[in-house]
Parts: sequence; C-alpha cells; structure tokens
Amino acid sequence: MSLIEVKDVVKRYDKHVALDHVSLNVQEGEVYGLLGPNGAGKTTLIRILNQIIKQDEGEVLLEGRPLTPSDVMHMGYLPEERGLYKKMKVIDQIEFIGRLKGMSKRDARTAARMWIDKLGLSEWTNKKIEALSKGMAQKVQFISTVVHRPKLLIFDEPFSGFDPVNVEQLKREILELNRDGSTILFSTHNMASVEEICREITLIDRSHAVLQGDVYSIRQQFKKNLFRITIAEPVLAPDAALYSIMGLEQNSVGGCEAVVALVAGVSMRETIATLNEKYTILGFEEILPSMNEIFIETVTKQHE
Repeated sequence: MSLIEVKDVVKRYDKHVALDHVSLNVQEGEVYGLLGPNGAGKTTLIRILNQIIKQDEGEVLLEGRPLTPSDVMHMGYLPEERGLYKKMKVIDQIEFIGRLKGMSKRDARTAARMWIDKLGLSEWTNKKIEALSKGMAQKVQFISTVVHRPKLLIFDEPFSGFDPVNVEQLKREILELNRDGSTILFSTHNMASVEEICREITLIDRSHAVLQGDVYSIRQQFKKNLFRITIAEPVLAPDAALYSIMGLEQNSVGGCEAVVALVAGVSMRETIATLNEKYTILGFEEILPSMNEIFIETVTKQHE
C-alpha cells in the first residue's frame, strides 16, 4: 500500500524551477532514500511533504487522499538545519515538541525520559540545551522528531554532525522505528547508509528525478561485468578470449586474488569452467558498483 504518492509535482521560485514534474511512490513500512547533489530539489520536496510550502502543480497523496496540513501531526521531520530552544531544559524541549504533536503532558514526559535513557543522555535531562555538545544536541533533535512515534518519519541528512559510533546508533534506532511501523523517508549524502538500510531510492538532479528503483536492481543495472577471483596459485594468467585483469594481489598463503573484467558475451559459467581446468578456485564473486559510484556516474552524465 502506498503511504505517500508524489505525482508530477512542480515548484517554481521566480524564474528558477526547483522541481520539474517529479513523481515518486513510498510504500507503507519502507525505508526510502531521497538522493541528489546540493541544490537538486530534495529539500524543496521535503518541505512540500511537510506542508511548509505548497507545490505549484501536481499533487501529493497520503494513503490515497490529498495531503493536508493536519496530516503533519502524524509526521516527524528532522531538518538539515537543526533548531532547538537553547534556554530550555532537555526534558522540557522534548516534551514541548511531543505535546505540539498531540501527546498528553504525561505521555510526552514518559516517552521523553525513555528516549533520553536510550540514547545515553540521562545525566543531561535537566540541563539547558545550550550546555550540550553539538552531538548531544543532535540527539535531542532526533528524539524530538520521533518522540510521538509518527507514521511517517522524514530525515534530512540525519547523520550530519555525528561521529561514526553515533551514526551506527542512529541507524539502529531508525531501523527499529521502521520495524515498529514507521515509514522512513530520508535524504542523505552517506551512500554507504543508503546501501545498508534503503530498499528504494529516487535520485533528483537539476530538479528532475533521474534515477528510481530498488537499490539491488539499480546496482545490477550499473554493473560493469567485473568479478573477483581467488585462486590457490600465485599468479592468474591473462586470457584475452575470456577476461582482462584489472588488478592482482598475492595473499599471505601463497595464492592470489584478481579483479577481472569479462569479455562482452562471455558468461560467468564459461569462465569458471575454463579456470577450473588450470587453477584451484577458492572464490568467485561478482563486483557490483556501490551507490556512491552510481551517484557520481549518473550526476556526471546529467551535467555533460
């Protein structure tokens, strides 16, 4: 079932077109990545979803009906430009946002304490926001976004400002929220995270959706016919009829690992059969391009 449908959305600012007939479909319960270089139009789309601004053309549907301002009560939005009330105490800040989202004072307070403990901020519960480090303040912002357990969570660069340990913690929390029923839409430049947690993506560049689909299929689409072969012998000889060698490294036990590019039209099965006659094959795996490589390749082509 579709939770969010964006249909031919256009947004203009004076003479600049920020979004040009962009469409996407976010299924209920999925983790969806919204990718693109700076200035591509991602944040504009996120602001439309949050009813901060309105599209000029097209429509946005929530569960099959037009999105309305009241629907924001069931969303959580973590903007790239963070904003907290610096003079408020941590517990009061989180409770305040929870109550704005319709929670009772008691429920907001209880949920705030639970999240504060969960993210290791207990000793800062009654400290003012201005006393926190940037990383701790980011955690408070994250908690304020999720405290009301919204149906849809929208994160704009959620890992910005976090060290690697805290990035991993946030990933775990995002995936747990998803398992508990929240649909996740997030914009990020962290392509490793996209591969790790997203099922579907849309890549926006220069106001257009230029690449869409599930992550595995996209990686298959962009593959270069590259394979990694590990053999027990110290050297893999070239074979112009089957493959070219892109890289070769000897390992600590006397064998070697090679990256090869198969000749067009040559199958993996055929290559393995031939190699089996000459070498002791210990491993053979296809190398798929990373989402980072695909991102760079796609955007570069768009700008040529």
